[in-house]
Amino acid sequence: MTDTPDWEFTERDRYVLRELAADPQRSSREIADLLESKYDIDVSHVTVSESIRKMRDEGVFRETIVPNEELFNFALFEFKFNPEHFADSWHDAMVSIRDDRHTLFYFLSDGEYQWKSVMMFTSRKAESRWIHEFYKEHGDVIQNVRNSVVHNVLKFRTNPELFTELDGKTE
Repeated sequence: MTDTPDWEFTERDRYVLRELAADPQRSSREIADLLESKYDIDVSHVTVSESIRKMRDEGVFRETIVPNEELFNFALFEFKFNPEHFADSWHDAMVSIRDDRHTLFYFLSDGEYQWKSVMMFTSRKAESRWIHEFYKEHGDVIQNVRNSVVHNVLKFRTNPELFTELDGKTE
């Protein structure tokens, strides 16, 4: 679990994040050039580089390698609990899912309290094997694992325009 970053966004920060989201491989020099040509912000690439480093260090954004969606089968898992054994076994099961190499995204949902994860497998057989092994290890706390195949991934990236909402004015 992470804390909300303690960061006051400047207009420049929002534009830097937009340009990084549009192309994460852009250099600080390229971003500085874009800031000047698109947004009329004159700043050195050293300043841009320092801003990116500070935002990364503060946890404003994370850098991760996300494989091409064609390389893996994605699945949404929903974990329903067995309340009888929850108090004794929940932590080990949670850590097992969170730290599993197949887990891309892991979260809790409201409503009917459940753990949910988006996981990646090289095949449906590997996915089935994972479920089997998970039940063997943590079946006492998990009453049911519901998994849904995620297919035809139509969008798999952050839209750069989202960062314009960090000014606190857009709802």
